[in-house]
Amino acid sequence: MLLRKILVTGAAASLLLLPSCAGSAKDTSSGGGGGGGMVPQLNLPAEVDASVGSLVNYNPYSAKPATQTWLYEPLMMQNSLDCKVTPWLASAYEWDGSDKLVFTIRKGVKFADGSELTARDVAFTFNLTKKYPAMDTAAVWNDTFGAHATSVTAQGDKVTFQFSGAAVPKFQGIISQKILPEKKYASVGDPTKYIDKNPNGTGPFKVGSFNGRRLELVRRADYWQASKVKVSKLVLEGQPDATQALLQLRSGKLDFYSGEIPNPRKAFVSSNPKLNHVWYAPNGITALAPNLKKAPFDDVKFREALAYGINKQDATLKATYNMMHVASQSGLVMPLRESMLPEPYTAENTVLPFDLTKAGKLLDAAGYKKGADGFRTNKDGSPLTIKFAVQAGWIDYEAMADSITASFRKLGLNIKEVKSPPDSVDLAKKTGQFDMMINFVGSGCDYANGLGATLQTAQIPTKTEVRGNVERFSDPAVDQAVKALQATTSPAAVKQQVGVLAKAMMTQYPVMPILYAPARGIYRTDKAVGWPTEKDPYANPQDAILLIMTHLEPAK
Repeated sequence: MLLRKILVTGAAASLLLLPSCAGSAKDTSSGGGGGGGMVPQLNLPAEVDASVGSLVNYNPYSAKPATQTWLYEPLMMQNSLDCKVTPWLASAYEWDGSDKLVFTIRKGVKFADGSELTARDVAFTFNLTKKYPAMDTAAVWNDTFGAHATSVTAQGDKVTFQFSGAAVPKFQGIISQKILPEKKYASVGDPTKYIDKNPNGTGPFKVGSFNGRRLELVRRADYWQASKVKVSKLVLEGQPDATQALLQLRSGKLDFYSGEIPNPRKAFVSSNPKLNHVWYAPNGITALAPNLKKAPFDDVKFREALAYGINKQDATLKATYNMMHVASQSGLVMPLRESMLPEPYTAENTVLPFDLTKAGKLLDAAGYKKGADGFRTNKDGSPLTIKFAVQAGWIDYEAMADSITASFRKLGLNIKEVKSPPDSVDLAKKTGQFDMMINFVGSGCDYANGLGATLQTAQIPTKTEVRGNVERFSDPAVDQAVKALQATTSPAAVKQQVGVLAKAMMTQYPVMPILYAPARGIYRTDKAVGWPTEKDPYANPQDAILLIMTHLEPAK
């Protein structure tokens, strides 16, 4: 998502991803760093609000840890932009079929107390999530995103996950799980309730001081890849809103920010283009979702007309100040995923142009004629009215909705926006009591639970749960493709099944993509350089700050 009253960052980063379309990966990094010199200090927003007060807790599985990023680490990281997997605490992984996953745990990694990380610590962490399901953020022990695990075992430097069936989509959740030291956490009971005042992680920093608001972290000289970490100290303080963040960025009191600042090129970059920078990476798709269980949206020709009747460029300008690009109707992020398209589709021809003339002809041919009042009617001549449910206060959605409404009215559609609290719109998703709304489509490397979650019949919302298929699309061929994607790591097989999903998007128009939702990176380069950019998109700027830290160098 984009702006949420200019306060809330997007939730898209939490979407699960898959391995890089391959069955295995090994560490090919040299372990070396760049040139000499250090960055004395970087200032970042706090990861916890000031309400924690004097309650100091560094437990990554607690409700409000002082930091979730810098002390305890994951097994691997995957760039959601190019799907590259970067080995971390695990130096390699390999799928044996679709129900067995084996990690090789890196040697020479030390916890902050000097003890060595072993495969036992990794297996212990995941078995702890079985005992305390609230810890199981990777859904290892249940049937979400694939079959549940039957065992997680350690032998030598290997950790083996055995599943009860195909479990390929669990990969990103597994590699993202923070690893705990067995000797510290084996006797604390429920880890989600444990207060960890003396953290003992494998991360690049250790605690310097924390007063409930300002957290100072100091670089560990004995960190396993210390040669890549060129920042001596991190200061995490405050959770600024857009106005505060802009002032702090301009003054140098803040070095990096991933929240929303309206028109950042004008508001921030233009004041000092040499030092002030912004990069918004594509982090999903914002789309118009019609209710396919209602007429006339159950007519594919009507939906096709809508797809050509959206002025996506205007919507993008108004919602993101042209920071983002118009989205592909394929449901895949272009040009990053062009290689996944089936013939004859390309990145260029899947981005549908705004064409009111074509849209009008499609509506005429399908029987939706204009009446005496200038508004189009249903095929039987009855009035055709559309209620457009819009999340009030989400100003990016409101801006897109205003643009779409204006375009559709030019087509002769009698459309009315109904702005309601986001919770009310979520209720409409569950009940199906809506005509159309704006929704989010996942676009990471896990196609089964990204685009597939928008198209699979099983992902239609229930009366108690919001799921991805809010438009209520159903196609047996698509369901079979999603099922196949959940059970394969073969690049050729993945491409074939993704092609089924993309073709359904291009020919059946279940939803109409508008623009790519952003992962925001707003930063200064007076202290440090090496931040990810459009030319060097090595990391998602919104959810890979630990990886980014290993790329930063002191500014000259």
